[in-house]
Amino acid sequence: MTVLMLAAGLTKRPVVTLGGEVVAQVKDTVFDAAGGQITGFTLAGRGLLSGPLKQSLPWSGVHALGPDAVMIPAVEVLQARDAVVDRGEADTGQVRGARVLSDGGLELGTVLDVVVEGGTSGRVVGFKVATTEAMGRHERRAFLPAYGELAMTGDTLVIPARLAGQAVDDLDALTAAWERLRTGGGTGPGTRMQTGLETGLGTGIETGFRKGDDR
Repeated sequence: MTVLMLAAGLTKRPVVTLGGEVVAQVKDTVFDAAGGQITGFTLAGRGLLSGPLKQSLPWSGVHALGPDAVMIPAVEVLQARDAVVDRGEADTGQVRGARVLSDGGLELGTVLDVVVEGGTSGRVVGFKVATTEAMGRHERRAFLPAYGELAMTGDTLVIPARLAGQAVDDLDALTAAWERLRTGGGTGPGTRMQTGLETGLGTGIETGFRKGDDR
């Protein structure tokens, strides 16, 4: 995988053409409610006094999501704002601030941010959470991989119980945890947090999450 980034850090990131023209900055990141990846970005103008733009950037128009800028081929890939916003499910609510439940009904924490993969995939790979006692220590910051069958309804994110056993302390360890899950080795060694949870298989529920304007 490439570099992992926190979605909150994408706000105000410049949108730059391959010709070097800065055309906007990121306002919000919108996530696909079914596929677990970035749908696109709502935009704002550059400068302290610049407000929201009527244009948006669909993910299909992104050349690459980099550590310092969102690169696009040309300004022509920008579309009307609704082209991005309307692709989100209205009932998925805000990701940041959502409570996290296991599919067995155990409350695990609160979402602080969404972790996305840089480059060309736009994939969501995890969540930064403030944990509950069920995860080992109250209000500890940890990262949970976003893998398997998830559901986002209103202000609640439901994850398979086995993901709680893959909680880690940093983004490097999250990369390793995600790869272990992807290759079927979900209990391999690493810097996992110790929890008192029993792991198990998730139920068949639909993946979906979206981030809107949280400022």
